[in-house]
Amino acid sequence: MFGRLRKVSWTQEKIVFLIAISMFCVFSFSLNGFLSSGNLITLVRSVSVLGILGVGMAILVIGRGIDLAIVAIYAMSAAWMLQLGNQGVPILLAMLIAYGFALGAGLLSGVLIAYVEMPPLFATLGMASFVYGFARWALVPLFVVYMPPSASGIAWIGGGFVFGLPTPILFFAIVALLGFAFLRFTKAGRFTYAIGDNPAAARISGAPVRPVIVLQYAIAASVAFLAGIITATAVASMDTAAANSSLIYDVVLVVVIGGIGFSGGRGGIRNVIVGTLLIGILLNGMTIMNIEYTLQNVIRSLILLAAIVIDSILNPLDEQISQQGDI
Repeated sequence: MFGRLRKVSWTQEKIVFLIAISMFCVFSFSLNGFLSSGNLITLVRSVSVLGILGVGMAILVIGRGIDLAIVAIYAMSAAWMLQLGNQGVPILLAMLIAYGFALGAGLLSGVLIAYVEMPPLFATLGMASFVYGFARWALVPLFVVYMPPSASGIAWIGGGFVFGLPTPILFFAIVALLGFAFLRFTKAGRFTYAIGDNPAAARISGAPVRPVIVLQYAIAASVAFLAGIITATAVASMDTAAANSSLIYDVVLVVVIGGIGFSGGRGGIRNVIVGTLLIGILLNGMTIMNIEYTLQNVIRSLILLAAIVIDSILNPLDEQISQQGDI
């Protein structure tokens, strides 16, 4: 028996999954209301949005990139969609226009990183400020935008049920499946791993490094827009302050703590799923325990720092990566 236990490969992914299951069991017995239907639906919806954003971020991190603008795109594109609907634009057309805004921001980030060769950290940090600032100045004058009556036809996206399951969890499953298929079965997905492992070698071997990088950021922006629609239709509004919230740290956290290293070239969608489960359950539990929001941020920050330290020990960046300024 002990020999079999010793043969088990205790990867970070498996350890995090066990911690998530254990935490769920502890909260189930110790927190009043944790297993209530209302709380579980809230947990599933919040975990789904976090996981969807995590899939987009994971593709970038595997390719040795990062996108700090993903949450700004998520919030402001959905807010503009609702704003257009309130101005009389048909909701489907409003969705298309807002998606163009989100996709344009993602493509611009990709071009700056791939062709101008700006470090992903600084390019996307600047893009996050631009997306929020431009949208608040020119597109969305309100801090909170409410869903117009004309959008009732899409309310099922975030607030519906299919076979008893909340639709957000189904969208998360679909996005996770598509992300898995992209990384595993497409040339661009294989190139993503190659670029993350060694961009110089990938370029020498003939991989279209620059177009693939642009594609990665386009995918991340598309995923962010979907997550924004889910949130907006689930609560019938979008708070633009979410663009500057700590959600971006949660997205990075689910990727890193799930086992996808910043050194690139490793990991997959399963890592995102287990990381999302752990962080989603933790955040929900802290909310039920009525832990002050500021203290929650401290706890999340410490977990993120610990995850980055562990990742840097297990997957150290080589000198070439450090000189490139990549994450």
